[in-house]
Amino acid sequence: MENENKKIVEINGVKIEVDLRTAKTVQTYKVGDKVKLLKKAYQGWDVCAGIIISFDEFKSLPTVVVAYIDGSYSADLKFANINSETKETEIAPAGDDFVIEKNEVIRRMDNMIKETQLKLDDLIAKKEYFTKKFNAYFEKI
Repeated sequence: MENENKKIVEINGVKIEVDLRTAKTVQTYKVGDKVKLLKKAYQGWDVCAGIIISFDEFKSLPTVVVAYIDGSYSADLKFANINSETKETEIAPAGDDFVIEKNEVIRRMDNMIKETQLKLDDLIAKKEYFTKKFNAYFEKI
């Protein structure tokens, strides 16, 4: 039973016996790695698909920056800064079992662009109407 909890590993030619009951796993990440981002939501927790975009080596607070897709119904691209002071967000490696559908996200983004373009067109039309019709209001009598 004792041998099941111990493992011998070699590091730079030095053999070390490790007690697996107390050993900690160190996860390594690099820019471009797929991750799952767990974040506190209004009711409970959400798991989002993300990708590591940078490691900011601030002297007092090194930070991992993750771009992620927020929610399953939208395609809102957001950014999370994760460091030792982050309380309601964490990351884990995303395996092949955690997949987002690229075409679906692009379709949702296209819909968001169309909605925003309609709002922009409406605001431009209102501005043109205002500048044409409200000139009399600003003329001095």
